[in-house]
Amino acid sequence: MPHYTLFNDEFFEKETPILKVGNRAFKFGDGLFESMRMANGRLQFPELHADRIKATMKALKMDGYNLLDEYFLKTKSTELARKNKIHANARFRLSIYRDGEGLYTPETNKVGYLLEVKPLEMPNYELNKKGLIVDVYDEIAKPINKLSNFKTSNSLPFVMAAIYQKQHRLDEVLLLNQNGFLCESTSSNLFVVYQNQIYTPALSEGCVGGVMRNVVMRLAKQHQLPLIEAQINPQILNEAEEVFLTNAIGGVRWVMGYGRKRYFNEVSRAFSNWLNQLS
Repeated sequence: MPHYTLFNDEFFEKETPILKVGNRAFKFGDGLFESMRMANGRLQFPELHADRIKATMKALKMDGYNLLDEYFLKTKSTELARKNKIHANARFRLSIYRDGEGLYTPETNKVGYLLEVKPLEMPNYELNKKGLIVDVYDEIAKPINKLSNFKTSNSLPFVMAAIYQKQHRLDEVLLLNQNGFLCESTSSNLFVVYQNQIYTPALSEGCVGGVMRNVVMRLAKQHQLPLIEAQINPQILNEAEEVFLTNAIGGVRWVMGYGRKRYFNEVSRAFSNWLNQLS
């Protein structure tokens, strides 16, 4: 059975070549992307994804961000899922790029998009049974600037970190910012439980403003758990009680080990349970 993508409102079989040589996302990384999850036929947190897409497009000075709203995300994801005969659970990647050509100076600020889908087996966010083994990646620091909090197509620091992760047979690596403080992982936001307080790198530390990060912070407030956005020294990993990672596809994933240090998963398990009650 053919597998389809949705490219600027037209369905194409997945292997169909559709991007032009002059595509700005390919040539300059001039774009952004958003990962989303559907459970039981419903797109999860569409309003948060739409808000983040709008904020990113505004930051990149792209036109048309009001059109790529919550209704657009829900409608297009449902259409693509049905076209691929996926009726319940799926993950989506929406890539948005500045259309037209030009060199560094674009000819237009209008955008095009590509929506991809893959089926998922389970509707629920499942906490990983085996905890992750992680290390700190310090070969390339993440810069702190006006674009640091957005998921743009400029992803080389994450690619290089993921190569390091694979070479060292790790489950994840933690990136540092330009000042040597904890920032995020290759694919997730970071939370650290230390002396009964939950800490996460502040947006001013250069981390991506993840949708699931937002959800976890709301859940912490709802359940009256102290959660602090802070500047976090990597040395805290040697003393912390728990470390967990969050993203829109996997939900909450707990870390078991960093070097010789071993962690618990009581807090991460609670967040995973609360998350599924929202779905």
